[in-house]
Amino acid sequence: MVLAYVVGTFDTKGAELGYAAERVRAAGAEVVTVDVSTQVRGAPADVSADEVAGHHPDGAAAVFTGDRGTAVAAMALALERFLLSRSDVGGVLGLGGSGGTALITPAMRAVPVGVGKIMVSTVASGNVAPYVDASDIAMWYSVTDVAGLNRISRRVIGNAAHALAGIVAHEVPAAADRPAVGLTMFGVTTPCVTAVTNRLGGTVDPLVFHATGTGGRAMEKLVDDGLVGSVMDITTTEVCDLLVGGVFPATDDRLGAIARTGVPYVGTCGALDMVNFGASSTVPPRFADRTFYEHNPQVTLMRTTPEENVAIARFLAVGLNACEGPVRFLLPTGGVSALDAPGQAFWDPEADEALFATLEAEVRQTDTRRVERVAHHINDPEFADALVDAWREVQK
Repeated sequence: MVLAYVVGTFDTKGAELGYAAERVRAAGAEVVTVDVSTQVRGAPADVSADEVAGHHPDGAAAVFTGDRGTAVAAMALALERFLLSRSDVGGVLGLGGSGGTALITPAMRAVPVGVGKIMVSTVASGNVAPYVDASDIAMWYSVTDVAGLNRISRRVIGNAAHALAGIVAHEVPAAADRPAVGLTMFGVTTPCVTAVTNRLGGTVDPLVFHATGTGGRAMEKLVDDGLVGSVMDITTTEVCDLLVGGVFPATDDRLGAIARTGVPYVGTCGALDMVNFGASSTVPPRFADRTFYEHNPQVTLMRTTPEENVAIARFLAVGLNACEGPVRFLLPTGGVSALDAPGQAFWDPEADEALFATLEAEVRQTDTRRVERVAHHINDPEFADALVDAWREVQK
């Protein structure tokens, strides 16, 4: 049996949390209430704040410090460890203001994708990226503050509770029993990804991620969660934004999930010729003399330089060298994006060669980890053939 977990600070929001739990039960789901209070302990809940705090690596004393900031951060970690220790989590409902949202959502992010997560929050109508990141949390705006029950909060919290009850009570039918493959894509690499998925046909379940920073993190979270069995990382462009300062950056942990899990990995240099910015007016002045391409009124692309490509290649090499599973990284010497081709705006063989040569020099090649040049453009059908051949090879 899976259960609905209702989580929050019962010392200040006990009435609201109790009401949420009541509505979940009334809708037919079993409930576990969890207290994450850091100031006043002993509030009525199925799982006490002391029990949750005991899951902190340094024990409950690390949570109940008397300082609100450190206590909230420590309780967030304890809640994460607590939820991951349970085998019956069918869904999680959290209620809170800015502090409660910051406390509860890290634990929600740690719970595998596909487990229901609803956060009723006062900050849900603003920038929720820091709370959601690459997870499937549903941010539910509370409208009024989470500070008592009234005609508005009862409806909002009740609707969220009923939604969670539905999630817990009604399991989504399993997908076709095909191995999941993660693929990364940008508009300028779409022909390659489309050709690859066509070649793989119905033998796999292709999961395509838009390489906008969050997309790469989402793919790697699914790898960490064991929901993706192999990766075709065709568009590694997020590394450009991380190192040069664009708006779609990876994190320093890009490729970390591949290293941790050892899943079969095929990668390439898709869109490593570009850094992403917003509208042209948003490009930092220090880049005024660079080569740009206006992708659309909201997205301006900047061509990477040979020096930047050396740094990008070194970053990728560090990540690839940490991978003990089977790795193939292919270098499309005819160009790395639709814009990097003869006659196109970003065609720059010198910059590409700096990228390719550095990868060849910095990646420690072994029987299982190889870097290979392919004499085609990334969007050529022949390059898609090479990627699929490499993918089949690393499955063995």
